[in-house]
Amino acid sequence: MRFRASDVARDTGGRLVGPDVVIDGVSFDSRAIVPGQLFVPIVDRRDGHDFIESALVDGAAAYLTAGPARGGTAVVVDDTLAALMRLAAARRDRSTATVVGITGSVGKTSTKDLVRDALAPSRRTHANERSFNNDQGLPTTVLNAPDDTEVLVVEMGMRGAGEIARLCEIARPSIGVVTRVAEAHSDRLGGIDGVARAKRELVESLPVDGTAILNADDPRVLAMAGHTSAAVLRYGEQEGCDVHVTSVVLDHLARPAFAAHTPWGEVFVRLGVSGRHMVANAAAALAVVGAVGADLDAAVAAMADTRLTAMRMDVMMLRSGARIIDDSYNANPTSMRAALDALAALPAVRRRAVLGVMAEISEPEREHRAIHAYAAQRGVEVLAVGTDLYGVTGLPDPAAAVEALGRLGEDDAVLVKGSRVAGLERVVESLV
Repeated sequence: MRFRASDVARDTGGRLVGPDVVIDGVSFDSRAIVPGQLFVPIVDRRDGHDFIESALVDGAAAYLTAGPARGGTAVVVDDTLAALMRLAAARRDRSTATVVGITGSVGKTSTKDLVRDALAPSRRTHANERSFNNDQGLPTTVLNAPDDTEVLVVEMGMRGAGEIARLCEIARPSIGVVTRVAEAHSDRLGGIDGVARAKRELVESLPVDGTAILNADDPRVLAMAGHTSAAVLRYGEQEGCDVHVTSVVLDHLARPAFAAHTPWGEVFVRLGVSGRHMVANAAAALAVVGAVGADLDAAVAAMADTRLTAMRMDVMMLRSGARIIDDSYNANPTSMRAALDALAALPAVRRRAVLGVMAEISEPEREHRAIHAYAAQRGVEVLAVGTDLYGVTGLPDPAAAVEALGRLGEDDAVLVKGSRVAGLERVVESLV
């Protein structure tokens, strides 16, 4: 998205210092600056103002600052993060793109990836990178959308009440997707019903001529239909869904295929991603395609080639023939069960799960023990890393987990999963 430094000053209420240059997009990471972008220093664990000079050296056209200007073109503001959000909201006012907001306790990023690819053949589509779904990431996604974007796809994450409503004020989606409500950040919201209320903020924010796309297989999500003035499309395996999924089968890498009956036609979908739970995410993508009025057949063909954002249900085969599921980006009880189901579906004699802690859940001891029992029912041995909550003695670090796995062969399948704090991507790096 192109604009001028004077536009930034006007939209943020800031003061322009230096030449009125043309800006193309933004970045809050000085290491990832693309020449011509606006650098936004964020004050968090580190003060981004310390990297203004390096951002300018790497080609930043201008920068925000809550302190004095340091040469080049600056826009001086009171708070850089608040200014970033105001700037995104103002530029959104000037965009004609249809905005699709996606939230849920699990499946946000995978659904975003599928929606992006499903729309791309027939609409100029832009979506957030990785999991840019918070007060920094969502405004950055809005501001980095090309000027000719027809559909903008944004994830909306939350760790507390009111956060999704605030993101909706910036992006103003007309289509909202809610994937699942689960025990993620439930310790901050008074349990799973508090999570549901926080996720519901997306559908409550939709306009009367918008569309809420809801997972009918999750009662808490389905109940959100009564909290929106928008039209509602239901997807899932329940009878009566607008996008009704039937005949699900998995191949040797747990990649699903299924039939989908929709208001826009019947299609048979083969996914290039693994895990039965990806069927629901793909059904949500089909509902978005229909709501936008895009080409359904082209969407189905594109989803066969979708590759998910890193560390999410990435099934790979080692030279030895062993199968590894890298789902190490994050974890909660719902996503953990889904990943264990995918592991159980792989052809193997020995199945093991390298599991890290599931953070920010309201009853951690009970939930971790339940996951251990769930794994045992599926013939999966649990190797815990950095925690004893699963009821087995935890290994001290990822290196110890790799050593405990030993030599892997064609009879082995291994799942690697935990919350970000566990850092289990290091297990996958060592194995691969």
